[in-house]
Amino acid sequence: MASQDWFDKDFYATLGVAKDVSDAELKKVYRKLARQYHPDSNPGDAAAEARFKEISEAYAVLSDAQERAEYDQLRAMGGGARFTSGGQGFEDVFGGMFGGGGRQMYTAGGFEDLLGGMFGSGRFGNSTGGYRGFGAPTPGADITATTTLDFLTAIHGDTVTLQLPGGKATKVKIPAGVKDGQKIKLRGKGQPSPDGGEPGDLVLTVTVRPHPVFERDGANLRVDVPVTFTEAALGATIEVPTLDGAPVRLRVAPGTPSGRVLRVKGRGVATGKSTGDLLATVHVVVPSHLSGEAKKKLEDFAATLPAENPREELIERARG
Repeated sequence: MASQDWFDKDFYATLGVAKDVSDAELKKVYRKLARQYHPDSNPGDAAAEARFKEISEAYAVLSDAQERAEYDQLRAMGGGARFTSGGQGFEDVFGGMFGGGGRQMYTAGGFEDLLGGMFGSGRFGNSTGGYRGFGAPTPGADITATTTLDFLTAIHGDTVTLQLPGGKATKVKIPAGVKDGQKIKLRGKGQPSPDGGEPGDLVLTVTVRPHPVFERDGANLRVDVPVTFTEAALGATIEVPTLDGAPVRLRVAPGTPSGRVLRVKGRGVATGKSTGDLLATVHVVVPSHLSGEAKKKLEDFAATLPAENPREELIERARG
């Protein structure tokens, strides 16, 4: 994303959060907004899709501690610039030092070359680097980029095409099981060296769109499964959806309470090292409407139960 985007956009306002928002609250807000504006929930709604892209873009920056710090610092200086390829970073800050004639110099790598010359090295902060024949060749500048993936693409992996600054396109292989917020470094895909050294790297930050049914928990997948009161009380065999393929059948034991987790081995996220499980959390659904006959039978059933208060222990613990 070009630096001008950082200047023009207030990512905190986009997500509706304060500048001191915690990581946990930021993620909570993002997930809520992402579900609301996800294209799958708003088919054919161009405005919702545009809003979803804005939300994903803002979260990709603010959820990364390093990028968030850089974003806050530069916006506090009044610029909001970003050191990425094709950006107009510190030229707005330092342009006056050189009569405003150095604007085109401060693209990716330009700021390092400028300060490197001022401090006797070809790469800022690297006293051993060289430039124009002095010392070792200077590495090319890194390029940072972001991409947003569908949930299934992140799980299975894919090859995507990215448009880099300057219009150059490059293919990037996304590994299976990539996580939301994960960074992928592609060596040699960055800016070329100004003096014959190694090219820089492409650092890609991945944002994963939420799934309407499944939620990732490490290598596991979680899904909430409703069951009827009768199924929970008497026991039943139910069908549970899976991310790939047909539903699986699970046995709900008699007397199963809400919140119990049923595990399906090997139906989670497959990575190079292992495959996680599918964790189905049971939620007992209480009927909202009862016929007169059903209500009478339920009252008769309640009359046969022991006179117990299931909240008695909770109240005692609360009293200390």
